Amino acid sequence: MAVHIGAPRPAAGAVELLLECHARIRHFSGLALKLAEARELPAAEVAEVAAAVRRYFAEALPLHAADEEESMMPRLRGRDPAVEGALAVMRREHASHAAVVDRVVALCAEIARDPARLAGAAAQLREAARDLEGHFAAHLALEEEVIFPALKRALDPASEARMVAEMRSRRGGA
Repeated sequence: MAVHIGAPRPAAGAVELLLECHARIRHFSGLALKLAEARELPAAEVAEVAAAVRRYFAEALPLHAADEEESMMPRLRGRDPAVEGALAVMRREHASHAAVVDRVVALCAEIARDPARLAGAAAQLREAARDLEGHFAAHLALEEEVIFPALKRALDPASEARMVAEMRSRRGGA
């Protein structure tokens, strides 16, 4: 078993930062489903988990989409027809995620305000969380298998440093 002391080392490269975002998308999608299937959790924990899921999808996910559309896409445009097609699919899918993300956000906001609502909203949240996982499964795979490798090949060290700075700037320099 590996033992880690101290805070994890932040990702240094653009692709690594994007992959960390993908891990968080998977984590919070799974957390929404776990919340929907939870039984007999303390109200405070229900509220905390629902608030975290709501916050991630309402606040952090749009930053990730901006990273891809504003920082990544311009660096990849016009380089390769296959990548160009994947970028077009990615952009369409970003727009199509909105409805299902909004459902999860609204349900989690409601549950965070009143944890007792989980019992009545569990089936809706389960359906929305499954839809969310379904929407993101192919989307993330396309980016990881086609777009991110192309980005890695396209970035020289200076361009990558600028992209990382742009991404961190969206998050207030964090």
